[in-house]
Amino acid sequence: MVPRLTARFWVDAYLARLRLEGIPGFVVAHGDDDAGAVLVKLNTLDGQAVVWHRSVDLMSGERRWLVLAEGEEAAVDAAIARQRGYDPDLWVIEVEDRAGRHLLDAPGMAG
Repeated sequence: MVPRLTARFWVDAYLARLRLEGIPGFVVAHGDDDAGAVLVKLNTLDGQAVVWHRSVDLMSGERRWLVLAEGEEAAVDAAIARQRGYDPDLWVIEVEDRAGRHLLDAPGMAG
């Protein structure tokens, strides 16, 4: 069994990877360092956004990123606020990229 990374370790690695690609990303909400869940919001700077959450495939046990909400940025922000209401230990990372790059599909980013 592969040991699980702490949330803080994954967030730091993700932000570093974004910086290497010249993609702005920042922490909007700091969750629990060890076990906090992570949401990643992509803001395409045109009023649209998408937010992903990490999920585990029950059949394979693999982690993957699934869309939680997408569309108008205000609606995506409302979905994030609802999730934060349920889970105050939740991390929220915002990525800003007009081209829609987020790197969640890059090798090693499933966490």
